[in-house]
Amino acid sequence: METEKLYYQDPFLKEFTANVLTCAPGKGGFCVTLDRTAFYPEGGGQPADHGTLGGAACTDVHEKDGVIFHTIEAPLEVGSPVRGVLDWARRFDHMQQHSGEHILSGILCREYHCDNVGFHLGADTVTIDYNADITWEQALYAQQQANEVIWADRAVQITFPSREELTAMDYRSKKELTGQVRIVTFPQADCCACCGTHVLRAGQVGAVKVLSCQKFRQGVRLEIVCGRRALEEFNTVYDQARAIGQRLSVKPRDTCAAVERLGGEFSEAKLRIAALEEQVFFHKGEEFAEKGDVLLLEPPMRPDSVRRLADAVARRCGGLAAVFAGPAGGAYSYALIQSDGTEISARVKALNAALHGRGGGRGGFAQGSVQASEEEIRNFFHNTAKTV
Repeated sequence: METEKLYYQDPFLKEFTANVLTCAPGKGGFCVTLDRTAFYPEGGGQPADHGTLGGAACTDVHEKDGVIFHTIEAPLEVGSPVRGVLDWARRFDHMQQHSGEHILSGILCREYHCDNVGFHLGADTVTIDYNADITWEQALYAQQQANEVIWADRAVQITFPSREELTAMDYRSKKELTGQVRIVTFPQADCCACCGTHVLRAGQVGAVKVLSCQKFRQGVRLEIVCGRRALEEFNTVYDQARAIGQRLSVKPRDTCAAVERLGGEFSEAKLRIAALEEQVFFHKGEEFAEKGDVLLLEPPMRPDSVRRLADAVARRCGGLAAVFAGPAGGAYSYALIQSDGTEISARVKALNAALHGRGGGRGGFAQGSVQASEEEIRNFFHNTAKTV
């Protein structure tokens, strides 16, 4: 006997009573069937409802051949009445996300002649796949139109048309349908075959926010949030913008311009530092003119600066220039350059093995990092090469 689906009769039903038909041990607890239920089973990209049955946690719900199976943590007596209570925050969130996706998808498919070919309602965001190359600007336009529909707050229409009526209807569906078809219509936005739970009025979605629009297979994948999730996303982003603004002494909405200005100043500072480093490295190299192999241990520097110092020393020393900078995060960056280009791969291999390093190169050049102390680095070179 098929389970009576109370979630279709009233998607805002939070509590209900039912009779226990079967109860048997199953994966994750006990598998229970009822004569009727308000728990929505996983399907169509929408996760299952959670809550309690007879006070026991209901952790999963699925449907097979019209029968709803509930996974609960404790057994229930067959034939007894039971009270079910939904995790309403979870259910309402799913209705907001699913309904918002309908509104946005209906508009996108209408405006850009595409199909929704994938939908996943995740714990944090909703992802939707379309078989068309939708641009970010087009996605934002559809977002604006979707929110206009939401703010108009028209009632959602749910119908079960006959086969003849269905043939004459223009509706969205990802696959060929048989049997009784449930049509969900958001006026001025979408008409779609769907088995999920939805809000009663568009305004209950609250808002739709597109987070990303990325190339995916032959089309794009949109990431969105709706309702409470959209508010939480706004709060998180605003709090970050506000914190950044306080550090930069600007208002939250002016942080982008301030960061761009700071980025320009940083780039100029890097150029000035590089120019000063070139002067310092040149004079450092002069100190070791014709000295042969040289080992230098310097304060922490960027890997590129380590390489350029080693190059300046190698041009003058007439031997191997080995520069180690650090420790930064417990590691030394290194650059080895043989002034005459002699192959040093064997020495680098031994260095990495002895000093827990990683890196390499070719010919007379190698670069990498080691997890070792200053003493261990000096001992390695003292035992393997003459240094100054």
